[in-house]
Amino acid sequence: MTDITQSLQDVFREVFDDEEIVITDDMTSENIEEWDSMMHINLIFACEQKFGLKFALAEIASLRNVGELKAIITSKSTT
Repeated sequence: MTDITQSLQDVFREVFDDEEIVITDDMTSENIEEWDSMMHINLIFACEQKFGLKFALAEIASLRNVGELKAIITSKSTT
């Protein structure tokens, strides 16, 4: 597991208050019952805090799964 994946999994576990969450690239909001629109905002905010970055609105709106979120974090972390 990469550092970004592990850190992102930690964020998910903290935001959803569930130490059993194991993220996968194809995971979506349909995989976590509590993942509604408000929790999505909390998740994005927690990711911005954890990784020290800001998401553009277009990036947030286009996200379809955890793999895409991880790809954006990776690209922003290497620039």
